[in-house]
Order: sequence, then structure tokens, then C-alpha cells
Amino acid sequence: MSIPQPEQLRVVELREVTKEYGAGVRALRGVDLLVERGELVAIAGPSGSGKSTLLHLIGTLDRPTTGTVRIAGHDVAGLSDRELSALRARHLGFVFQQFHLAPGVSALDNVADGLLYTGTPLRARRERAAAALERVGLGHRLGHRPNQLSGGEQQRVAVARAVAGDPPLLLADEPTGNLDSAAGAEVLGVLRDLHAAGTTIAVITHDPEIAEWCPRQVRVRDGRVVADAGAGAGRRPPGPNPKRTPEPAPDAETAGAAKGAPR
Repeated sequence: MSIPQPEQLRVVELREVTKEYGAGVRALRGVDLLVERGELVAIAGPSGSGKSTLLHLIGTLDRPTTGTVRIAGHDVAGLSDRELSALRARHLGFVFQQFHLAPGVSALDNVADGLLYTGTPLRARRERAAAALERVGLGHRLGHRPNQLSGGEQQRVAVARAVAGDPPLLLADEPTGNLDSAAGAEVLGVLRDLHAAGTTIAVITHDPEIAEWCPRQVRVRDGRVVADAGAGAGRRPPGPNPKRTPEPAPDAETAGAAKGAPR
């Protein structure tokens, strides 16, 4: 059995990343960040700190102004828009503060529709959707529509949709932001169980309690990482560009943009 090399464990690698918008607005200022396979990490900071920009760069929804962003070994700068869409579909799952569920559509088909652009036949999509809903504790709610579910249950459907394709990395943007404390605790319990089963999870949050719940906390302010504490933090800081052989480029013909992700 071959032992994974350090670079193969890197799900996310950002080095000297900046992001600028018009009129000289600098959202990120030289960010270095590594997230390794199997981590549960919070990216935390107040509004305007740059954490949402980090989410968009890690999720390949935007490109950096300067610096390097690698996701699953792929340099984002070298991929076409179609290849980026395929990369998202294969490697990334998204959960947002808003549930983005289709009204009048069952929980089963809301999840199954997240696999629509992968080329998977309908029966197989529904089988995978049912398995994902079982994972988040909603196996008894397959036929329920969003208006028949509580807020916490709707967010768990959204989590199931994000993980139905077994992505190595789940990005959760304020996943409890629209929930009361009890429903929020349910969703965090689901994320904890997914992490225990091997999913790498990055939670973007402004809530210090949610950040402390994660074993590792990356704190962002004014476009910079100002603290990185907890399990695994700083173990392999970004250094000179190592030579590596990334996975084969994603096939854009058979995979598309992750459903529900902003374009």
C-alpha cells in the first residue's frame, strides 16, 4: 500500500493570494493557507474581513488577482471555466445560509437534482440522494416538501445535497445563520458526523462559538490571516513550490457546476 505524500494530503493550498476589486479595494492581502485531508476548520472573522472572498476563491467561484490557489492539486489559474465547473462537481460541496431548495419538490428530488449535471441516470441519482438523506438523519422524510420541513430539516436536506456526490471538501457558509439554537445544534451534529466519516469541512462563520466548535480556527481580519490555531495548524506552512503530479484534469463533458453554488 502506497503512503500518501504530503502534497497529496493538501485539499486546499493558497500561497501569497491577493484579491483586488475596482477602485483599489483589496479584499485579500497575501494569504497563505493549507487545509489537509480530514480537517474540520473554521474560517472566522467579522463582516468585511475577507472570509467570504476566501470562500469564493477556495470554491473556485472566483480567481485571485495574484498568488496561487490549488484545489485537490489543481492550479485554478490553469483551468478553463468548464474545467472549473467539473472540478466543483467532483471535489466540492456547498452549503449556504439560505437553503436554496426548490419549493414543491420532495427532499429526495431536491438532493437528486444536485447530481443532474454529472450525467448520472435518474434512478441512480435518487438512490444516492436517499443514501445522503439517511446520512443526515432524514431517511424518513424523503417525500416531504420544503414547506413540510422545519428550518433545521431544510438545512439538513441542503447538506445532503452537498454530500450526495461524495466530495472530498465541504464548504459551509454560515450554515446555522438562519436557524435557532436547537436546529443549529442539529446541523452541527450532522457536520461533526460527516467529518468523523472522513469529509474535509471548512466552515465560514462570524460566530465565535461556531469557530471554537471546530478543532482548528483560522481567523481573518482586514484581508489577512491573523491567527491559525488548533489541530494541525501550521504543521506544513506553505513554502517554495514543490514539484507535484496533480490528479488528471476533470472531464468537463461529464461534470458541471455544483447545483446551488453562486455563479
